[in-house]
Amino acid sequence: MQVKLADLEARLAAGLAPAYLVCGDEMLLVQEACDAIIAAAQIQGFSERSVHHVETGFRWNDIVQDAASMSLFAERRIIDVRVVSNKFDRAASETLRSYADAPMDDTLLLIRAGRLDAKQRSTAWFKALDKLGVVVLVWPVSASELPRWLAARLRVAGLQLAPDALNYLSQHVEGNLLAAVQEIEKLKLAGLEQPISTEALMQIMEDSAHYDAFELIDAVFAGDAARVSRVLQILRQEGVALFAVLGALTSQLRRLPGGGMPTQRQRLVDGFLRRLGSVRVIDRVLAQCALVDAQGKGQLLGDAWISLENLCLRLAGNRVLRSLEEQLPYLRRS
Repeated sequence: MQVKLADLEARLAAGLAPAYLVCGDEMLLVQEACDAIIAAAQIQGFSERSVHHVETGFRWNDIVQDAASMSLFAERRIIDVRVVSNKFDRAASETLRSYADAPMDDTLLLIRAGRLDAKQRSTAWFKALDKLGVVVLVWPVSASELPRWLAARLRVAGLQLAPDALNYLSQHVEGNLLAAVQEIEKLKLAGLEQPISTEALMQIMEDSAHYDAFELIDAVFAGDAARVSRVLQILRQEGVALFAVLGALTSQLRRLPGGGMPTQRQRLVDGFLRRLGSVRVIDRVLAQCALVDAQGKGQLLGDAWISLENLCLRLAGNRVLRSLEEQLPYLRRS
């Protein structure tokens, strides 16, 4: 069953399905949808969760084995599968179709992935999951929809903006929903008189001294190596989570080469793609992001923040630094 993101909450309230597939380009919305599913499952007694990151060398049969194994600590559990490369090969298809034919009792299968194209949505494995459970296709919030989306988020936060202030905020965060949520959080802390005027909004936004992940991404796209290092240093000092920064980077990379961007940002993206030389290189970059993610989780040796900085500097044009793939033999835990 395919469900719109806006209808997911009501569908969860009506009861849990044995499997969920959440996919889309907008990382924030995919994450929030998955969080809602997990929260609903935990209320129903799914107290254990195992996470599988589908990367190079991943064995899809491990999911079936995990679901079939008995837990000593929980009777009901969630199998959380995160498809990094957004590629479902033959092994994935066979495993998912087999699981859909005989789902495990007391197990909720949650699969999250990037946007699936029409061809992928017509595959046998997709149809099998659609028949078994719930599929949530997360579509990007368009520029025309953004003011309404922001107004709804602001209402939930107990905030109201003057119409011109809402338009200003929409233009400022267009294409970056994570940045929009961060700005709303700052406004909640500011305690401004409502409805918040454009002048007050601009003052808050200009007074913010910290960098966010999207300023890092802009620096990478612009090839500004010095700014890349400076922004990453401040992000780390301010205690920003590595995975939040990495997630924002991978989300933006997956959207390339996308159109419909503001002119200035489109120029940044075009320059970045020319520097890469080929759009196909993005898959290799995403693979290296997956290695940084593994390093951050302690699965590989080394400092994940340093690896992230090296990766960003290479993307900004520094080809002297070694890639994480080249260092991989020395980073594996014995």
